[in-house]
Amino acid sequence: MASSETALAAGRRPRGVAPFLRSQMRNIAPFLTLIFLSAFFAFASPSFATLDNLGNILTQVSVTGIIAVGLTFVILCAEIDLSIASIANVTGIAVAYFTLQESYVNIANIPLPGAVAIILSILLCALLGLVNALGLTVIGIPSFIMTLAMMQIAAGVSALLVRGQIAYKVPGLITTLGSGSIGGIPWIVIVAAIMLLGGHLVLTYTRFGRYVYMVGGNREAAEYSGLNVKLILGVVMVISAVCSGIGGMLGVAHFGSAQQNEFDTYLLDSIAAVVVGGTSLFGGRGGIGNTIVGLFVLGVLNNGLDHVNIDSFLKILIRGLILLAALVINVYAQRLREKAAE
Repeated sequence: MASSETALAAGRRPRGVAPFLRSQMRNIAPFLTLIFLSAFFAFASPSFATLDNLGNILTQVSVTGIIAVGLTFVILCAEIDLSIASIANVTGIAVAYFTLQESYVNIANIPLPGAVAIILSILLCALLGLVNALGLTVIGIPSFIMTLAMMQIAAGVSALLVRGQIAYKVPGLITTLGSGSIGGIPWIVIVAAIMLLGGHLVLTYTRFGRYVYMVGGNREAAEYSGLNVKLILGVVMVISAVCSGIGGMLGVAHFGSAQQNEFDTYLLDSIAAVVVGGTSLFGGRGGIGNTIVGLFVLGVLNNGLDHVNIDSFLKILIRGLILLAALVINVYAQRLREKAAE
């Protein structure tokens, strides 16, 4: 059956409840999953459904949420960025590398004023994103391969900066935003909320946001309409890298250290948040709202499994199964749209 978007474009609406549910399956399924998981863990563990635990969940998904903002832009353009975790790591290490460390830290770093350290670190992640953008749009390397190479490059830069050691100090502003709080609310949660809101406003109310959906929905039609597709793709790759870098800097302050491979798990977490939330891997469908739902699904799942004391190995399996289910729904929804377009 036709999706609601396709039906409206064709001047007709899907009639009946069943066609509507099928057309909105990608959006409804993650929300129902969130409700089910929340109800299950609230029943299974009295300590789950508390305000304190809600705060824990929000804090736990904050770094993933910041990184996922940029990744949402990329996936909406039907591209992928596998370098997000490595860029987060190298940016977090860079901001520590440019900060004066304690005497017991065995790293030959370059101490600079805090503001300079932050600016240089952001410029670094933006530069890495620009390299991704040039590889994708100028050379023509597929984003999967280009960002896979960048993942190794960024990991190599991280290794060169710290050489297996651990740094602890970062500029005061980063320390405050990463590990401080105001009125009992962690700053990192506030920063994540602001970035998610900003991403939503850009995608929903700006011309650039409309261009992102156009490129992801039908790249050939976007080119025929005169849109500079390569520029849009390049910009979203830089946005992804900068969001990853910000997440990396705040994550280092939140965890209390900067070291190699610290953010490796955030690659899967960020992709899962975007895809589980319902943003289409084929581009043009979804958005920050979907990513927020996906973040809560993952946050509730990970936190809830800890509350019921489930086997840690089974926890990994369950997360994988939920991601697989999201992928199946994603592909099935795409097939429904393709059938409706015929």
